[in-house]
Amino acid sequence: MIKVLVVDDSIVFRNQIKTSLEVVKDLEVVGTAANGKIALDKLQQMSVDLITLDMEMPEMGGIETIKEIKKRGIKVRIIVFSSQTFQGAQKALEAIEEGADDVVAKPSGDHMSFEQAANAIQTALIPKVLQFTNSRILNLESSLVNEKSSNLLESLKNSHVASNKFKSSKIEKRKIGTLDFDAVLIASSTGGPPALEKIFHHFRDLKTPHKPILIVQHMPPIFTTILAKRLKEISNLEVKEAEHGELIKESTVYVAPGDFHMEIKKKEGQNYIDLNKNSQRNSVRPAADFLFETGSSVYKNRCLGIVLTGMGEDGACGADAIRDGGGAIVIQNKESCVVFGMPGAVFEANCFDEIGDLDFIAQKIFSKLK
Repeated sequence: MIKVLVVDDSIVFRNQIKTSLEVVKDLEVVGTAANGKIALDKLQQMSVDLITLDMEMPEMGGIETIKEIKKRGIKVRIIVFSSQTFQGAQKALEAIEEGADDVVAKPSGDHMSFEQAANAIQTALIPKVLQFTNSRILNLESSLVNEKSSNLLESLKNSHVASNKFKSSKIEKRKIGTLDFDAVLIASSTGGPPALEKIFHHFRDLKTPHKPILIVQHMPPIFTTILAKRLKEISNLEVKEAEHGELIKESTVYVAPGDFHMEIKKKEGQNYIDLNKNSQRNSVRPAADFLFETGSSVYKNRCLGIVLTGMGEDGACGADAIRDGGGAIVIQNKESCVVFGMPGAVFEANCFDEIGDLDFIAQKIFSKLK
């Protein structure tokens, strides 16, 4: 049984979250709290596996609550809810740095009914809750109360990756040190921002020119803007949100904007970025599979793909495409992941060449960017 504490100063929002979680079998909302101070008292009094935490609350807000949870050594997963504003995105990324596990954007707009808002929360929140259990997203159907969850199940069931799709599973593993690459493509989700920050710390001494890096991190709009800014500050590299139609240049890092797929195209001998709002893939947009597959098509055997911590299976089909095209894949190991979903799917499909922790991955990338 997953025991959840819902923390938000709005009684309406607390009820919407509680309603959205009712579709999950073996999950119980054991309590609610209007601020972090009350939440801390309840965490001391009852057994809780996961809390949903608002960022803006009276008496004690989200950041202060996370710091106090960590200070007291309370073992609990934390999913923060953040407004879709510049300030909200900044606080959400700060919360992840302080120890939150994942972030969900609050539904925007007062036009939504209670039911519409609850459904929007449900679609975003349920997979993030299940990623911290033994239930994988591909077993979502058995985790839900079916009569209450048909719409949710329909929107998420396309995340399953069939193992018989993979062409490169029998290709001999390649040693990254023996290969040369023209671009590095990175996929990440839950736990991705701090993982990326740790990797980019290693790039402070990287000299220009260097090979381009393209990143798909599963985050909402605005959040990816803040992420690009953070990575730029940490590394001193030219990091920016990608723009539709721009040419891919050396010495530049491109972050896919939230809610846009980022693909790599070639025209008249020049590689450029195509942003689009095609249907979600693996229940996400942006999807790393599109970046990896189109990157493999353009860069062929000179393409290096990196799959970091994250929920679901996005990146597995793309990793297969990169290896099948002669490129190589490095994945983050289970021990250093917040969630071993994305790299785990690549591992199970045997579509990788090397595996290691973040320091290992940073060294591999660094050696191939020069």
